[in-house]
Amino acid sequence: MPSAQDPFYVVKEEIQDSIDKLQSSFHQWESNSDGGERANLSKEVLAACESIEWQVDELDKAIAVAARDPSWYGIDEVEIENRRRWTSGARTQVRSMKNTVEAGKALNLTNHASVNGMRRELMRLPNSHQVDTSNQYPANNNDDFIESESDRQMLLMKQQDEELDELSISVQKIGGIGLTIHEELLAQENIIDDLGNEMDSTSNRLDFVQKKVAMVMKKASAKGQIMMILGLLALFIFLFILVFFT
Repeated sequence: MPSAQDPFYVVKEEIQDSIDKLQSSFHQWESNSDGGERANLSKEVLAACESIEWQVDELDKAIAVAARDPSWYGIDEVEIENRRRWTSGARTQVRSMKNTVEAGKALNLTNHASVNGMRRELMRLPNSHQVDTSNQYPANNNDDFIESESDRQMLLMKQQDEELDELSISVQKIGGIGLTIHEELLAQENIIDDLGNEMDSTSNRLDFVQKKVAMVMKKASAKGQIMMILGLLALFIFLFILVFFT
């Protein structure tokens, strides 16, 4: 089973956290009826969708690399397929929210255009008081609108900077984990090489000892036969003396 320290699962957890935050913002967007707040939420959701889609694409590229030789990374084809299935589901989930927000944003733009058209028609009426009023307030409204848009742009840029910082930290984590795995593999390779050399040396020593033992056994066997012959000869002489000289 793949380790919890596998870079895939580290990145997967971070992407899943981003998706959870995206879902929270999306639900706020769905339940909010205020035009200005809804526009801010739309930009926030779309920016988060683009960031998550990019992260999922990068993760798919890593999976494609691992799929070329799964055994090298300690995984199998089933694990590769599970990882692809997860990225596909994540991408579908994010794309669904993105399409919904874009459709709502387009509808708001259409409604806004219709309202502006009605305002322009009303401004054409020959009413001097109405003309003066329309000339007085749009300037203030434009200033407020520009200031609001500037604040929104600054907020969006700040959010994007924070996401880029988080992404940079994630990439650094992945790089550190990959470097650690590489060093561990090199250390294990050196250990295996040392073990192989030690086994070869031990095997050579064992062969030498076996040859020495065989030679000793052979010599001991010949010496034992000579001692037996001498013993039998001594016994024969003793019996001969006992029979003929007593």
